Amino acid sequence: MTPGVGGPTSNEGPASLGPAFATDPTWFRHGEPSMPAAVRRAAVALALRVGFGAVRAEEIGIATQETATNLHRHADDGALLLRSISVGESVAVELVAADSGPGISDVAWASMDGNSSGGTLGIGLGGILRLADDADLYSVPGRGVTLALRFRAEGARGVPLDEVGGLKRAIAGETVCGDAYAVRVDDDVTTVMLCDGLGHGPLAARASEVAVNAFVAAPAGRPDAHADRLHRAMAGTRGGAVSIAQLAPGVVRFCGIGNVSGTILGDFGRRGMTPLPGIAGQHARTRRVFEYDLPDGAMVVLHSDGLTDRGRVPDAPGLTSHTPLVVAATLLRDAGTRSDDACVVVARAPRRSG
Repeated sequence: MTPGVGGPTSNEGPASLGPAFATDPTWFRHGEPSMPAAVRRAAVALALRVGFGAVRAEEIGIATQETATNLHRHADDGALLLRSISVGESVAVELVAADSGPGISDVAWASMDGNSSGGTLGIGLGGILRLADDADLYSVPGRGVTLALRFRAEGARGVPLDEVGGLKRAIAGETVCGDAYAVRVDDDVTTVMLCDGLGHGPLAARASEVAVNAFVAAPAGRPDAHADRLHRAMAGTRGGAVSIAQLAPGVVRFCGIGNVSGTILGDFGRRGMTPLPGIAGQHARTRRVFEYDLPDGAMVVLHSDGLTDRGRVPDAPGLTSHTPLVVAATLLRDAGTRSDDACVVVARAPRRSG
């Protein structure tokens, strides 16, 4: 299948399999000449470790090295994330690249075989997109490129890009991130949680891990019921800020403790959602659910204070027509800070029937 231009593509129809869980995350920064080769080695090793055959693992290595080479050669700054994604018994290798370079002025032209702005793109953008099972590319000239690729293991059902996507990145100098997110689906209602563990490092990461485990293990319930459970579970940890958003057709219900921001993005711009003061696990006297209209096509974003409010939809035309993962990566690129842990998760509004 020939990928569509500038938007999400899939070499098979997407399947609804519930939330995806990310493991083995490795970030690579722009700037080192050896970075593309390092990315290729890591991608091949990861693919083999999670069950890909040798031939497919080498194809993944080629696509990831080409993506990293393009970022190194053409971008002013940027980063690349390599990780595995699992949904039930299905597994995939995922690559996310975001740069602040000159961008691609004509994605359709750049996606055609043999076309290159620099003349040395190897297999080219079109080849990269064809090697991936699922792909989405977003570019604004002068702002940069965001690219998300998924490679699915043989026999695995679809691991779609188009429902929920999230990323986290540790503060500079730390090996673990104190922020975390989780997603659950109960009777077609999607609930998203993000925890910003207090401070940084292993103790903050432990607080977020407790929050994730409690959230995933909890029975179905309203956001305030989840917040109560997380508050109790996190007692004895460092604690943290927690926000929970529950998406249903036409409405999002939001409950927040502390400074994890919630936003609704769409063609209309952005609308904020209101968390209440407190620290989950320590003191959180009031928990309240706020309801907001959720138009078809809108996206709900939760992010820690490792992202500022610089990433605005009017500055990124057409962004919300892309997959949540590309939206999350673009927001992290534009609004993330290296002086704090950063985490962002994006969920697409379910469509109303009829």
